[in-house]
Amino acid sequence: MNKRPLGKSGIAVGPLALGGNVFGWTADEKRSFEVLDAFVAAGFNLVDTADVYSKWIPGHVGGESETVIGRWLAKRGRRNDVVIATKVGMEMSPTDKGLSRAYIMKAVEGSLRRLKTDYIDLYQAHSDDHTTPLEETLSAFGDLIAAGKVRAIGASNYEADRLAAALRVSATLGLPRFETLQPWYNLQQRVGFEGPLQNLCRAEGLGVIPYFSLASGFLTGKYRTAEDAAKSPRGYRVKDLLNERGLRILAALDVAAKGYAATPAQIALAWLHAHGVTAPIASATSVPQLTELIGSARVSLDAPTVAALDRASEGGEPPPKW
Repeated sequence: MNKRPLGKSGIAVGPLALGGNVFGWTADEKRSFEVLDAFVAAGFNLVDTADVYSKWIPGHVGGESETVIGRWLAKRGRRNDVVIATKVGMEMSPTDKGLSRAYIMKAVEGSLRRLKTDYIDLYQAHSDDHTTPLEETLSAFGDLIAAGKVRAIGASNYEADRLAAALRVSATLGLPRFETLQPWYNLQQRVGFEGPLQNLCRAEGLGVIPYFSLASGFLTGKYRTAEDAAKSPRGYRVKDLLNERGLRILAALDVAAKGYAATPAQIALAWLHAHGVTAPIASATSVPQLTELIGSARVSLDAPTVAALDRASEGGEPPPKW
């Protein structure tokens, strides 16, 4: 398998990242272990999670996903076979949030403890914190790298001007820079990333590892009606996509899938690769689902197919801000 660089970090990853948001939520520990086993066995290595996963579920407090991954690491002994990416900054409690030095130093210890590891490969700022100077955030990250607790850093949900400013601060002060960006980007949601942000990543050589790569499952084609959406725990995220544009996108995916003897999900992920993405993040709650996702690495779209998908997905609105 051809590995791809995460920016200039020296870390190389496979062309698909496994989303850990479902671990401890819609995938229990046993099922999560099965998916992780199959992912690594297939030669892939990038596993993405966050400290806040899955705090949005009643009864959860955050850290559920990291805890499951940590138990898997402890039982399997596969730490050197995976690249663990996690995040900091989203609200864990009214006082535990943001990107201040004090909070980063506290939060990283919690993530390391839950993950049962002494280092994080890619530690990402989960969302921009305008109340904390960029210098403070990047300096804190730099100290974690110097201490061997973090190998590289990345940004998520940053806009182009702020990401550019962060890169300037790193260059000016000699601090580690963000080597990756994790944006909300997929065939259905293009507006927030394409343009200045995408151009900046290309110019600076940043790795791009988008989340919601399959639009919460919409781009798999399994949601065609409001009734379909109502049957899934994640269906509330896709019901608003079942409009004229969304159905046009699904129709274009169906055509491409038939032509490549692939599935709509595989075509949607291959489209991201065609647009320069390093490793799209996608989650799976079972090994059969994962097998389908892994199959996307074997699909290389020709220019006419990419153009047809581009036309079908023109328009749309920017994603909501976190």
